[in-house]
Amino acid sequence: MESEPTRNNRQLTRFFVPLALQAASQALSYPLVAMVASRGPGGPLNLAGLAQSTTIMIFLGMFCISYVTTGMIYATSREGYQKFRDIVLMTGFGVIIVQAALCIPWLSHLLFGNLIGLPPSIASPAKITLLATIPVQFLFFLRTPYLVIMYIGRATGKASLATIARIVVTAALSPLFCIMDLVGPVWAVVCLTLPAALECLVARLFADPFLKRLKSSTATPPRAGEIFFFNLPLSIGGYLLTASAIIMGAFIARAPDPERVLPICYLALGLANPVGFAATRIQTTVLAFPPADLKDRLTFRFALAAGVVLGLLPLIFILPGLIELYYITLQKLEPADMGLVRITAIALIFYPFSVAVRAQSEGLAAWLKRPTTVMAGHAIFLATIIASGFLLLLLGAPGFIICAAVLPAGSLASSVTMRALMSRSRPKPTPIAPTTTSVGQVR
Repeated sequence: MESEPTRNNRQLTRFFVPLALQAASQALSYPLVAMVASRGPGGPLNLAGLAQSTTIMIFLGMFCISYVTTGMIYATSREGYQKFRDIVLMTGFGVIIVQAALCIPWLSHLLFGNLIGLPPSIASPAKITLLATIPVQFLFFLRTPYLVIMYIGRATGKASLATIARIVVTAALSPLFCIMDLVGPVWAVVCLTLPAALECLVARLFADPFLKRLKSSTATPPRAGEIFFFNLPLSIGGYLLTASAIIMGAFIARAPDPERVLPICYLALGLANPVGFAATRIQTTVLAFPPADLKDRLTFRFALAAGVVLGLLPLIFILPGLIELYYITLQKLEPADMGLVRITAIALIFYPFSVAVRAQSEGLAAWLKRPTTVMAGHAIFLATIIASGFLLLLLGAPGFIICAAVLPAGSLASSVTMRALMSRSRPKPTPIAPTTTSVGQVR
């Protein structure tokens, strides 16, 4: 029987840092292509439009993200993998059909103009790029079965290499496109799509040995409906979280001077989101180092410390010299906007911190086998976003305050809700399978 992993800050750090780096790297594609979008006619307004369309794309593709967990359960045999791959691809086709339908002129105007409330200068590139991101949407679905089979084979390192390859190629293509004057929102999507295609190809090559090792099972293979409906509740929480970004954009669009404020908010969030995404890996850390009870002060203190460090990292880009390089030279903002950029970036330090706190609560809820608790927390997250956004809008708050306030408020409210619900339950610890990590074998 395997011994429990050592629970101290050093071990938690060694486990968390590689996970955080991988998570952050996945979110870096979008700020990397931002420099391509913000050049050409329209400037930073193109970036704001691209940010809105990619948010819609991610929202529609949330099924794809939750299919990773589903695949870990159903794709462990040759027959199960084939059924899983088929339902993933069928879902992918369904998603791109919906995305294509939203590109019909009157529907796209209803979505971006009426519902989100974007000004025409931002809505126009949003409509174009929503259509242009259909191929990359399907590539993410196509990639998922390959990643799952590698996770089942505990080859997380190889799976990470595929993602790293995408980021490296994106980082190389973005300045190249700018040099070649291939700029604007559509070329930014091309810059996003080509590396995603490479990632899919690399993942396919890496997955091939694991696919060949899959054994047949005498058990009745799972039905497509069974896989789909198992995945459905897993995706609901993700939809709620993603919807918050869309709703936040709608509030900022209705605040004063949206054409100036929206690009600034999205650029600042483009640096805060990767570290916020990294903070979500606190959940995995809690499960890998299971607590004795709900009063798990070790991982809670670790989440607080990690949240502070992650929150401070984006401030590097507002240091003298770097702020001009990134926001003016690369992203084409006006020098007069740098004061607002600094205020927005500083205000956003609470965002990764709040995500880390929420993720620790989610980890405890998963350990208790309480998925409904996590869903309740996500519902409160969205409700808090809506309520605080309306309140700040009624008070006449500027867009950057709405951006910096509603996200931390939602995460903290979510954490409080989950902790309140968990306090009334008895621990039913979730057994964690052995996984090879940088700290060795852990449960």
